[in-house]
Amino acid sequence: MEGNVLTKVVMPLALGVIMLGLGLGLTGADFKRIMVMPRPVIVGLVCQTILLPVVCYAIAVGFGLPPELAVGLMLLAASPGGASANVFSHLAHGDVALNITLTATNSVLSLLTLPVLVGLSMKAFLGADKQIPLQTNKFIQVFAIILVPVAIGMFVRAKKPALSERLAKPVRSLAFIFLILVIGAAVYTEAAKEGGTQMLLTAFKQVGLAALVFNLTSLAVGYFVPLAFKMPKKQAVAIGMEIGIHNGTLAIAVATTVLKNSTMSIPAVVYSLIMFGTAAAFGTWVGRKVQAEETEKQAA
Repeated sequence: MEGNVLTKVVMPLALGVIMLGLGLGLTGADFKRIMVMPRPVIVGLVCQTILLPVVCYAIAVGFGLPPELAVGLMLLAASPGGASANVFSHLAHGDVALNITLTATNSVLSLLTLPVLVGLSMKAFLGADKQIPLQTNKFIQVFAIILVPVAIGMFVRAKKPALSERLAKPVRSLAFIFLILVIGAAVYTEAAKEGGTQMLLTAFKQVGLAALVFNLTSLAVGYFVPLAFKMPKKQAVAIGMEIGIHNGTLAIAVATTVLKNSTMSIPAVVYSLIMFGTAAAFGTWVGRKVQAEETEKQAA
């Protein structure tokens, strides 16, 4: 019963609040901005939807992760950037407008990419005879838990901008609380199984280093690939944060409520616990570089 409450009530509610908060910060202009800055948006999307899954697959195979944990890590790679990326980008002097556009675009694009990548991952790691089919109703669930709350938030922002401004801060605070609850719920669900605590500790040990490497690699890919294309450091910081801070809540919710496999949620739990620390360190480092670049421009 408790497990049902966690997976059927707590996690969907938590994700709904978080995606609602994302929607409250979006407008139609955030999507139109793609036409204004197509190059950085395309680079960010290619990093997110193509490079990152390839890198994640290599890490899962390289670390020899058990099949369910490997699928869970791939599920995380398929999840769009988290709303926290905007905050970290701002603190690191990144291009926050680009962050908002990437978050909006990735959230919608993931409706197509997430089911496809998860389906391919399950076939690759679990095998055709063991994979969990991602049927049409599962796809609709993914659609509902991503797009519907975002659409409601955007509707409120468009019709009642003053109300959305008042709601934004408390919803962000509530979203953070729910993130902690989701992580706790995922851990509790796994630990409540027979022998679950030992299995959970073993899984944490198995996936911990892989999750850290994936996190650091995500930040590096998001930052250095744009620099290789001669893009400004502010845009590289924005893309780095967008790629490095995944929506762990979405990954946990999909694993536990759509795929009904709490083991697959463990990589997202571990990742969510470490990504804010690494993002803060990364932001401090790149923020200084952005400030130095702006100082040089002003002096020129």
